Amino acid sequence: MLELQNISYSVIENNVTKEILKDISVRIEDDFTAITGPNGGGKSTLAKIIAGIIKPTEGKIIFDGEDITDMAITDRARAGISFAFQQPVRFKGITVKDLITLAAGEKNIKTSGACEYLSAVGLCARDYINREVNASLSGGELKRIEIAMIMARGTKLSVFDEPEAGIDLWSFNNLIKVFEKMHENTNGSIIIISHQERILNIADRIIVIADGQIKESGSREELLPQLLSANGSCKYYMGQED
Repeated sequence: MLELQNISYSVIENNVTKEILKDISVRIEDDFTAITGPNGGGKSTLAKIIAGIIKPTEGKIIFDGEDITDMAITDRARAGISFAFQQPVRFKGITVKDLITLAAGEKNIKTSGACEYLSAVGLCARDYINREVNASLSGGELKRIEIAMIMARGTKLSVFDEPEAGIDLWSFNNLIKVFEKMHENTNGSIIIISHQERILNIADRIIVIADGQIKESGSREELLPQLLSANGSCKYYMGQED
């Protein structure tokens, strides 16, 4: 479904070229893929390239057989790609109900449907359905609303950048169930950028990115035991290479 061909990305800082991603090639099928690795290794940059927020310096992105390398973020969204930001966007003047209803598009869900998505991510629908998506909401609340919105879209490819950030323990436990349910019911791919062992443990496939390169790639059964040492840490998983 998604194929990255020789993706590289660099920026110029103080007249010096800094390589963020180096020749990334990977194919992601209709499954649940977790991307992990140390902070600063290039994971979030890769997620933004997939979503179309930034364009690779080199390489191609193929989605459902189509070259989308030069496709704008809005066109990628129409093509079936959803992206959840690490820091969700606020929308002054738009209610939670408006946002989820717009996300659902042709599904044309009613208030009860929007409430179901909110309940699924651990929010009391009665308290949130008519609230504005503005500064009155915490980062954790915005994160859960954004995940509910992506659930409502039900796209071919859903990309989540560290969805656990800013989420309390109870909500995180609930989100694990949400991702498991999405995995069961979504006819498409899920990509999650995460350091959390519990998220890695429900993925079909794990990709480790460090220093801008793919260091490891394989099934959960193959990689997770290698990533976790006896005390529950490793050089990639806990970011000890930073």
